Amino acid sequence: MNSGGIGVPLGFPLGPTSVIQVTNLSSAVTSEQMRTLFGFLGDIEELRLYPPDNAPLAFSSKVCYIKFREASSVGVAQHLTNTVFIDRALIVVPCAEVDSNYDNSVFHSNYIF
Repeated sequence: MNSGGIGVPLGFPLGPTSVIQVTNLSSAVTSEQMRTLFGFLGDIEELRLYPPDNAPLAFSSKVCYIKFREASSVGVAQHLTNTVFIDRALIVVPCAEVDSNYDNSVFHSNYIF
């Protein structure tokens, strides 16, 4: 699915956004589990989990980016910060959306949406 922009962590000017970054995720978490948990808060347009479910190497933690259809879901999702999911307390923060036409390989290689 092409969403037309990329997610950028805070530190950039943040206007209304429909993207969240979820960190401190258990290495055992799957995309489906994240979609189920955050799907109750609003319609999910796109979800990306890093490293992905099929990653050949083991990692100690994961990070997930979720783009909702409505920006209002971001504020609701932030209320899940410090909720223990599997074995870790989630950290949920909004991410700025940047136009995908922005031609900078650093952004395109490190961020999503």
